[in-house]
Amino acid sequence: MLSARLVRIIEEHAEQLTRGVIDDLLSNDRTRHYHHLTREELHLRIYDVYRNLGQWLNDETESAIESSYTQLGKKRLAEGIPLNEIVYSLGLIKVHLLEYIQFSGMADSAVELHGDRELQRLAGRFFDKAVYYTVKGYEHSAEWQHSSTTEKCVA
Repeated sequence: MLSARLVRIIEEHAEQLTRGVIDDLLSNDRTRHYHHLTREELHLRIYDVYRNLGQWLNDETESAIESSYTQLGKKRLAEGIPLNEIVYSLGLIKVHLLEYIQFSGMADSAVELHGDRELQRLAGRFFDKAVYYTVKGYEHSAEWQHSSTTEKCVA
C-alpha cells in the first residue's frame, strides 16, 4: 500500500525538486531548446507534477494524465522543441523524483520501505503514461500540421 506520508513529504518538497530539475534542464546539452523557455514556464509544469503527485498516482482512469500530457506534446511542438528533448526532460523529472525517494531517508520502517518501493513503481508507471500521451499529442499535432500544409500546397 502506498504511504500517504511519503507522498505528502514529496509534495511538501515540490519546490526544491522543481528547482533542481529546472537547473538541469537549463544547463543540459540534451535539452538545448528548453534553454529558451522561461524559468516560470518550466516551473509551472514541473511543480505541478511534484505538488500533485498523489493525485497523479491515484488517477485510475488516466483521463487527467491523457489530457494534460497530450496538450503538453502539442504545446512543445508549437514551441519548436524536438520530441527527443521532451522525452528526455520527462526522464529528468522522473530521475529527480526517484533519487529523492531513494536518498531522502523517508522510510523509517519495513512497512514504509515497502511503501517507498510501491511509490517508485507507481511513479514509474505515471511517467510511462506521461511520455506516451506527450508523444501522442506531439505526433497528432505534427500530422495535423503536415496535412494542413499538404492540402494548401495541392489546392
